[in-house]
Amino acid sequence: MAEHSAIRQIVLDTETTGLSTADDHRIIEIGCVELINRRLTGATFHQYINPQREIDAGAVEVHGITNDFLADKPLFADIAEDFLRFVDGAELVIHNAVFDVGFLNHELAKVGNLPMIDSICSVLDTLKMARDKHPGQKNNLDTLCRRYGVDNSNRELHGALLDAEILADVYLMMTGGQVSLTLVAEEDETQQADEQEAVGIIERPKTTLKVIQADTQELAAHQAMLEKLQSSSGGNCVWLKER
Repeated sequence: MAEHSAIRQIVLDTETTGLSTADDHRIIEIGCVELINRRLTGATFHQYINPQREIDAGAVEVHGITNDFLADKPLFADIAEDFLRFVDGAELVIHNAVFDVGFLNHELAKVGNLPMIDSICSVLDTLKMARDKHPGQKNNLDTLCRRYGVDNSNRELHGALLDAEILADVYLMMTGGQVSLTLVAEEDETQQADEQEAVGIIERPKTTLKVIQADTQELAAHQAMLEKLQSSSGGNCVWLKER
């Protein structure tokens, strides 16, 4: 039987200080989840980044990330090689890829002596895919979640890793569905084809992941951010209400 190469995809999202690299806005968070042969492997890349500039107030309202929270986080140059190793050779699955690829290349150019992201990865834009499938309709991530029955109830604010996980579910449903999302296993070609065509309930992989507890400094920074959100929202911060 002929061997088939595994198809590796990285579902990726970023959060930024603002909307345009022309104004030297920077990446402050990268979130990635890995798919191999349309199955979540449990491998992720997630990093907050110190942008060395102020974050626009409008951007803070979207993602809730503040400069104080990022003050002790690494620079992009410090994490660039680890990030490139994680995505190298994969197909990137991104919603509105022009935005994220533009910001990634902007950061890589600042570091220097590193390849542009689209020279080491192919890119699939799920926004373009959604517009082709649903012309004339809204195709943002929240709308696609409702359209394809993907649970996004935890998405009070944007977050790169959470949005990448949600986008992975949306992408799989939009391209044929998946019975379950489990660790990659050896399967025969017929079974893989059947599962790719089946549309069913998406389940998170039942894997044991390493839990890294936040240290005292990170907990203090998190509390400070919650208090700022509480103040800016007029006392309506969801996370503080749930306590």
